[in-house]
Amino acid sequence: MPQRCCCISYIIDRAGACFDYRTSCAAQLRRDGRSSMARKQEYGNESITSLKGADRVRKRPAVIFGSDGVEGCAHSIFEIVSNSIDEARDGHGDTINVTRCKDGSVIVEDFGRGMPVDWNNGEGRFNWELLFCEMYAGGKYGEGEDNYEFSLGLNGLGLCATQYASAWMTADIYRDGYHYHLDFKKGENVGGLQKEPYKGRRTGSIIHWKPDDEVFTDIDVPGSYYKDVLRRQAVVNAGLTLNFTDEKEKDPATGRPWHESWCYQNGIADYVAEVAGEDTLTPVFSCESEAVGRDREDQPDYKVRMGAAFCFSNKVQLLEYYHNSSWLEHGGSPEHAVRTAFVYQINKYLKEKNLYKKGESAISFQDVQDCLVYVSSSFSTRTSYENQTKKAITNKFVSQAMTDFLKHYLEVYFLEKPEEAQKICQQVLVNKQSREHAEKTRQSIKKTLSTQIDLANRVQKFVDCRTRDAARRELYIVEGDSAMGAVKSSRDSEYQAIMPIRGKILNCLKADYARIFKSDVIVDLIKVMGCGVELGGKHNKELATFNLDNLRFNKIVICTDADVDGYQIRTLVLTMLYRLTPTLINKGYVYIAESPLYEITTKDRTYFAYTEPEKAAFLEKIGDKKYTIQRSKGLGENDPEMMWLTTMNPESRRLIKVMPTDVAQTAQVFDILLGDNLAGRKEHIAQHGAEYLDDLDVS
Repeated sequence: MPQRCCCISYIIDRAGACFDYRTSCAAQLRRDGRSSMARKQEYGNESITSLKGADRVRKRPAVIFGSDGVEGCAHSIFEIVSNSIDEARDGHGDTINVTRCKDGSVIVEDFGRGMPVDWNNGEGRFNWELLFCEMYAGGKYGEGEDNYEFSLGLNGLGLCATQYASAWMTADIYRDGYHYHLDFKKGENVGGLQKEPYKGRRTGSIIHWKPDDEVFTDIDVPGSYYKDVLRRQAVVNAGLTLNFTDEKEKDPATGRPWHESWCYQNGIADYVAEVAGEDTLTPVFSCESEAVGRDREDQPDYKVRMGAAFCFSNKVQLLEYYHNSSWLEHGGSPEHAVRTAFVYQINKYLKEKNLYKKGESAISFQDVQDCLVYVSSSFSTRTSYENQTKKAITNKFVSQAMTDFLKHYLEVYFLEKPEEAQKICQQVLVNKQSREHAEKTRQSIKKTLSTQIDLANRVQKFVDCRTRDAARRELYIVEGDSAMGAVKSSRDSEYQAIMPIRGKILNCLKADYARIFKSDVIVDLIKVMGCGVELGGKHNKELATFNLDNLRFNKIVICTDADVDGYQIRTLVLTMLYRLTPTLINKGYVYIAESPLYEITTKDRTYFAYTEPEKAAFLEKIGDKKYTIQRSKGLGENDPEMMWLTTMNPESRRLIKVMPTDVAQTAQVFDILLGDNLAGRKEHIAQHGAEYLDDLDVS
């Protein structure tokens, strides 16, 4: 004991010493912390710093390229391609080669004049330093000069910024009888300018570089991006050939790197004809014009060159805008012009021809867009892009000039082609009336389906389950009251709900939406499921109220008798789900409860055979024992124990998961068997009817 006390006393003393020491340290840390915080909070003249050289891009690539991910990397590639395109459009070279290399690098080759990289007396520096290493330097700042009247690049950033953002870059330039070569690594020049005489006839530039994964989080720009960009540039640069070689993708036919070329001799007119195809309401109409003006009174005039090509179609819709060869994904000024001009001219025609009904509302651009295939390409000597990514322009004069240009040519077109004008305007009027009808239907459906209701009380004969966990809940769709009684008495009421349907429901593939939503059975079933509907078709996209998150069940089980009537009811329910809620089928929520065909009873046990081969196998297994065999009764005649065993029990039931393996084939089969394709149905029965003779129920 004394020894023990001594030990305890010792520990206490040590702890006390430790406590004092820690207290002292804590006090010192607080003092040091206050001193450190005071030092950190100092904000003086030396606190201001600037990024210099390559760090201006390498540390903040998103400022220049719009992103530090694969989108930004893709835009850096476009910057180099756009410089070559500016050369070609200015009349220097008619071919550009782009290669996506195996190692992730990119090669852009043009046959223009070649970049001036030698000594510049005016700047007192070599031009290669200005072009590759100086932000806001280039040959596109002089307005009204001969070089690049209409250029895609305006800011003098693209080449320099891409060089700064590269792991390495090489440049080979052919001009003035010399071959110039430059090497860069991580934004810095290596070895200066190498210059040697060149006796060949070619001119132009070859830029080869690899985007740096230290700058961009992802440098694997997909081949589809190159194809899309180069195709678009071929569209708006008539006669220019763009060749693309992808060393990362093999041509299945040859086993060599994928190669593709684009060239549109007539530019946007050829492109509109290609997109629209042959079956159009009107042929392609194209027009061009120029204008001079200014965005504001105190700013200088600039030139705008405008071109548009369009046709009208009931099968294809397209709106694309280009400015200085850049695809304007977000539109801006050209989009405002087309909206204003087309609505104005078509509305004017409808009024003059008295095609509006009394009190009818005017058309909107949506009604025009539903049948319009339109591409515009404009150029200007001054351009205000929203940002460096060039996805929209904001020039007020471009918007005004293009609006006047389109109004004028639409008026001329309508006067010269009165039959086509009538077709166009009547189709737009039909689109408007369809849109308004669709909106009324949407509101009606929304009112019908979105009302908050107590399903157990408001949907007739629906029997809910107790759990509210949608991941466990199952909905059994059964035919008639008798089947509902049998299923109700045999189910697990914790998670199995029942929805009876009365007889054969409407064939939803042949009926229109107005008739479908007058069916109480269908509307009640949609209410019970809770997810709403998704409606297809050009004018029905806005009607959709579908939300998979609102589905109240994990399984939708169609449970019908194993006879001809049961199969037909099952097919009609599947048709309804296929048309109104196809996502439920595609995502695997829909099941069919397989009912046994035969009940085989022996002294010892009962077997349920779902197919003829199963029946034969059971009879072989029973052998010489006495047995009775009968065709299974309808669901309503089964006892609860049998229903639980064959249809409801997850351990012993058989459920067929409905999953379309091929969407197009599924649609074709539904159309033949249940749609308006009467000739196809007759042909199908003639070809395949004999295959089902053994399954006919002729008793």
